[in-house]
Amino acid sequence: MAPLIWINGPFGGGKTQTAYELGRRLPGSVVCDPEHPGFGLHRMLPPGLRGDFQELGAWRHGVREVLGLALRGHPGPVIAPMTLVDGGYFDEIVGRLRDDGHTVHHFALLAERGTVLRRLRERGLGRGLKHESFAVERLDHCLGRLRGPEFAEHIRTDRLTVSQVAVRIGESAGLRLVPDTDGALRHRVRRTWTSIKHIRFD
Repeated sequence: MAPLIWINGPFGGGKTQTAYELGRRLPGSVVCDPEHPGFGLHRMLPPGLRGDFQELGAWRHGVREVLGLALRGHPGPVIAPMTLVDGGYFDEIVGRLRDDGHTVHHFALLAERGTVLRRLRERGLGRGLKHESFAVERLDHCLGRLRGPEFAEHIRTDRLTVSQVAVRIGESAGLRLVPDTDGALRHRVRRTWTSIKHIRFD
């Protein structure tokens, strides 16, 4: 079976950009985003009951089940970009997948607080940090938790491009990426398009 690559990190830490760069350069790979079922569960609830969807057992069970299905049925690597800083939830999903015999490579993308805030501003596409208030409020908590040894392997991304982070992950996981032949302009366009596709309006 092909491996799961779980890309962890704070909100705005570059997980989604890295995941799609890996998906572009790892033949046969697929990105399975655990946020999608979380947003679906949110939409099922009245607005006043919408909290952190990770607290819902249905989300944790569903993510583990769907990723297990993808790993058993898809021939290539499965890539999951998701912030996950609760140790119990991590064991419930990642630990159980490993217990089931799946190979899981976990990476926590870390950066200085100022670096993440700058990336959040850029991700806001001119709407500022106020639009990213949830991510800003959780930033220090996420960075503090993810520095723990249980969330290794850690990758410092302050001075790395998305492409370089993807290469680092590929090398650590023993996966060969196809060469990156894009120029700076195409990289910028690709990153902007990935950001636009993942703008949330709810």
